[in-house]
Amino acid sequence: MSGGESRRLIVEVDGGARGNPGPAAFGVVIRDPDSGDVLARAAEPIGVATNNVAEYEGLIAGLRLAREVDPGAALEVRMDSRLVIEQMAGRWKIKHADMRRLALRARELAPADTTWTWVPRERNVAADALLNTVLDGGAPVRWISPRVTRDHAATARADQTVAADSRALGEATTVLLLRHGETERDQVGRLAGREAGAVPLTERGREQAASVASAVARRGGAAVVVTSPLQPAQETAEVVAAELGVPVRVEPDLAEVSLGAWEGHSVAEVRRRWPEEWAAWRSSSAVAPPGGESLDHALSRVRGVHERLLASYAGQPVVVVTHTVVIGLLICEALGVPPHAAHRLDVAPGSLSEVRWYDAERASLRTFGVTGL
Repeated sequence: MSGGESRRLIVEVDGGARGNPGPAAFGVVIRDPDSGDVLARAAEPIGVATNNVAEYEGLIAGLRLAREVDPGAALEVRMDSRLVIEQMAGRWKIKHADMRRLALRARELAPADTTWTWVPRERNVAADALLNTVLDGGAPVRWISPRVTRDHAATARADQTVAADSRALGEATTVLLLRHGETERDQVGRLAGREAGAVPLTERGREQAASVASAVARRGGAAVVVTSPLQPAQETAEVVAAELGVPVRVEPDLAEVSLGAWEGHSVAEVRRRWPEEWAAWRSSSAVAPPGGESLDHALSRVRGVHERLLASYAGQPVVVVTHTVVIGLLICEALGVPPHAAHRLDVAPGSLSEVRWYDAERASLRTFGVTGL
């Protein structure tokens, strides 16, 4: 992008209430559309409200934050609220008076050429994680990247181009996070931690692994396939590595979080038999399942693998085959949100997520949980 071209921004917004109405909050992420880098983020509680009000309040906050990042930028707003997107695009009527007032405030802030894009919830995970962190009792978030200049004169605008950002950050290491293919436990809805042992892939799981392998090959391959030692991950890794013609590297610390007494039970069974322990584990990264492992402990070992990968394969694509919670923890690291937000990330079997890491602290989540490759 040259200095003469107009800057664009992506505004990712999510709002929600626990109860409808109930305690409500919003989360906002502002991204560079070309690099995917996060330029700003915000999240706040808004008291008791409906889901729709929370979505509109988040939109208004996102439009204001985008103005701070660059008041002259063209915007693409992405939300998983089809109602708000269709109403703001003018395709649906706004019948409720409160919604009309909120929509009017949003239209006053949105540039006339704003693009309104509906996305499925699984593609709005960053904003969703922020709002749920606030609803879980976390502090409000307001952050603007130090790379975003407050001077929007023509010379400063040139410094904000993607090319300049890329030079400043250095070459990224692309980490492709692949959840292993389907197993029988996935079919019956049983929890599988690092105690799962010998759980082979189903026929569908092997097909998922082959499909992802072909997709990664089409995009140029990878330098290595790194895998958890657990059977479904190793089986998936071997399929991918064979397609790419690269070695498999086993990392014991990529094993799934230990679930202790909950291993092999359904979520419904665990919630019924251990209601207080389940609630505590879901809301705090310091709490472990009975006889199991806390997210804080798991994150400490996963970070070690992550740092070794960045050191060994700097600037190269790497496939990491692992499990639901481990992938969630790595994505929380990339987004800069608390580890227990990993519980809110729905990582399907055979799904692929892409994170670009510039160093151990600066990252960009490019895609999340893509299936059907």
